[in-house]
Amino acid sequence: MTLPTLSLLDTRVLGVLVEKQHTVPDTYPLTLNALVSGCNQKTSRDPVIEAADAEVQATIDRLKGLSLVMESSGGRVMRYAHNAGKGLNLPAPSVALLAVLFLRGSQTPGELRINTERLHKFTDISSVEAFLQELAERGFVRELARVPGTREARWAHLLSGEPAAPAARPEPASEAAVESLTVSEIAALKANLDQLHADVATLKETVARICRELGVAEK
Repeated sequence: MTLPTLSLLDTRVLGVLVEKQHTVPDTYPLTLNALVSGCNQKTSRDPVIEAADAEVQATIDRLKGLSLVMESSGGRVMRYAHNAGKGLNLPAPSVALLAVLFLRGSQTPGELRINTERLHKFTDISSVEAFLQELAERGFVRELARVPGTREARWAHLLSGEPAAPAARPEPASEAAVESLTVSEIAALKANLDQLHADVATLKETVARICRELGVAEK
């Protein structure tokens, strides 16, 4: 199949839909407002953007035309779900990897394993690398050259064209190995914790809104 060329906002919308399907299933498919909030989220996003409602709506319409997003009219507002698996002919683990690359930029296999934890549980880094290799063979991703000051190579998606070379990230001078986690995995765990805090805040806002609509006091 010919792969679509996607803009930054295209990939951000797709990534948010895949992410929220797993992290906040009770509010999925997403409304336009929820999708805009997810796109403009300050945590677990690289780069951070500030997209307007009209921009996100135009992106939804474009992705619908590519069969990557579906629309449903349940309730009082339109809701949107991704169709990345069928639209790109990919299995769930590959969709999870692409979504995290869409949302957070280039990452090492260790970071990807941690950051996809709530989307798909990979048994080990070898499993992550195997799916990355399959995606690479089909032209979805590419392993980037390891830059000075880093120990691990990073991977980037190719649906928005050639990825920018990653900046050097100096690592601690100590060469002592961490038995169970790499430096990048520890950093990814911290980012994942930030994401959890953001999701909890979203859920609190949803509960507060429902309570207001029902006229009941929050507990």
